[in-house]
Amino acid sequence: MRPTLCHYINFLTQMAGEENFKEELRSQDASRNLNQHEAAGHPHSWSLEMLLHRLRADHTKQDDKFANLLDAVGEFGTFQQRLVALTFIPSIMSAFFMFADYFVFTAQKPYCNTSWILAVGPNLSEAEQLNLTIPRAPNGSFLMCLMYLPVPWNLDSIIHFGLNDTDKCRDGWIYPDAKKRSLINEAQLSGWSRCRRGCRGNRAEATAEFDLVCGAETKKDTAHIMFMAGPLIGSLIFGLITDKIGRYPAILLSLLGLIIFGFGTAFVNSFHLYLLFRFGISQSVVGYAISSVSLATEWLVGEHRAHAIILEHCFFAVGAMLLTGIAYSLPHWRLLFLVGGVLAVPLISYIWILPESPRWLMMKGKVKEAKQMLCYAASVNKKTIPSNLLDEVQLPRKKVTQASVLDFCKNRQLCKVILLMSCVWFTVSYTYFTLSLRMRELGVSVHFRHVVPSIMEVSARLCCIFLLQQIGRKWSLAVTLLQTIIWCLLLLFLSEERKSMTILMLTLGEFSLAATVTVFFLYTAELLPTMLRATGLGLVFLASAAGAILSLTIINQTPSLLPIFLCCILAIVAFSLSFLLPETRDQPLFHSLEHSPQMRNKVKDMTTEDTSSDDMSSDDMSEEAAKNVILNAQILRLDPYPVSKPALEQ
Repeated sequence: MRPTLCHYINFLTQMAGEENFKEELRSQDASRNLNQHEAAGHPHSWSLEMLLHRLRADHTKQDDKFANLLDAVGEFGTFQQRLVALTFIPSIMSAFFMFADYFVFTAQKPYCNTSWILAVGPNLSEAEQLNLTIPRAPNGSFLMCLMYLPVPWNLDSIIHFGLNDTDKCRDGWIYPDAKKRSLINEAQLSGWSRCRRGCRGNRAEATAEFDLVCGAETKKDTAHIMFMAGPLIGSLIFGLITDKIGRYPAILLSLLGLIIFGFGTAFVNSFHLYLLFRFGISQSVVGYAISSVSLATEWLVGEHRAHAIILEHCFFAVGAMLLTGIAYSLPHWRLLFLVGGVLAVPLISYIWILPESPRWLMMKGKVKEAKQMLCYAASVNKKTIPSNLLDEVQLPRKKVTQASVLDFCKNRQLCKVILLMSCVWFTVSYTYFTLSLRMRELGVSVHFRHVVPSIMEVSARLCCIFLLQQIGRKWSLAVTLLQTIIWCLLLLFLSEERKSMTILMLTLGEFSLAATVTVFFLYTAELLPTMLRATGLGLVFLASAAGAILSLTIINQTPSLLPIFLCCILAIVAFSLSFLLPETRDQPLFHSLEHSPQMRNKVKDMTTEDTSSDDMSSDDMSEEAAKNVILNAQILRLDPYPVSKPALEQ
């Protein structure tokens, strides 16, 4: 039988009683020792808080019947371990396809295609052709976006008299220094090789609409914005789908999108088609993030839930590193998507091995399916669920058949929570993309921008394990946001000449934000009820996408310091708002909006309504009684460690 608050209080009362006979022997030293104890800042208060934390956790767990069921199934047995491992590969592939744009739009140095001169001088070298047909800048370098107009002269006349009339590039561009084929120069390279064999003009027929130079550079930013626009729609669609038809179908749908759109991108023949496929990939990525976190949150309990989400995010960073290595070794951008598509094909097997969430099944009134899923998990873990415990899985008082965004407006407290979380998510997304784009402006190599921050992000997310265990979700979020504020403020005072120091601050800022994302991802999932968990995650993802788009828009149109200044302001606001959110560590997951009393208790720090504080709940009285008994025992014992380690471990 699980120990209750009363058991702990009785034990501590007995411990205090056994020490009463020592009181007279210590009466002369009691006052002095107590004063020393207070002056030292209560060195044993940590033991007190740890014990009270365990009391609250055990008492909360007793109230969550589903947590007791998962205890009987096995808190983190083979079934749960396999479930967590199944999230790794899709996380890797999500990062792979998400950041592929950065390696597709590699910088190229273009020159106008002037293959017309090969008709009169087929034996000209590449350097001779450029010297005769491309005008030069005052510093002697070739102009990249101008060419000499063709003339009906022979080669000797062109060499002797030279050319004077210039115009913009008419027949596309060539890339003599390009070593790899990117989205920018693929068609031009193939067209140049054909023209070397004697073609004249008709260069536009081979361009395939991939001319992203000489005034068309903004198309690259359009591709980034289009990718971030995907979550604006996909977050709402997949949020509703995940809550409506289940976590399992939503995950399969998002994985199918990754395979189809990821593999299909390798075969696009126009820039607009490329944008369409990237839009589909971005929706699949956000759909998997929402549905997988919902599934893991509802299958796991306590710290196992936090560890699972942290590991999933760590493998997301591993995916970014894998992308960097593959992109560095492949000579063609299409091969990058082909390899990614091939690696994603095994995800089809998830149709047969992925489980559904029993919490969601229960809320939908599918009690039989929920019991079957729990029994299957118990059999994998080699456990047996007691029949009386399994009988507690019953139909909810009101079967949930619909989940709507409007439900967040109808429930005042839930509306406040979702608005606060959306503000913080907007800030985190805006700041992260601003720092990343700022590093790109400094001319840092694309490989460095992904490998080094990814390594830092893995360590940052692993550090979250310690933070979440020691100080909980609320204070972990506050600590990581405070770190972000510090790095952003330092960036404001660094001059542009100190490039290495600026890069270090940017990297540390991304380090803090990676930890913030992981903490807040877990925090958000725990704050939302099961019936609307995915929909709520979709809403905050929408705010996150809006922050990313705003960052892409502002940083290209404003001075370099203004975006960083906005990062500081927004981070300070988010830091302040984070204190209004309730703590969720060791709290039961909500199943529906009918848990309004619990919700009101969770958000009481945010409300300004008058509440009757005269009547104390039985739980609060128990905690106060526990505190008084422990403190009395400490005063009577008057030793540095009044609560022994065995007592804490019982």
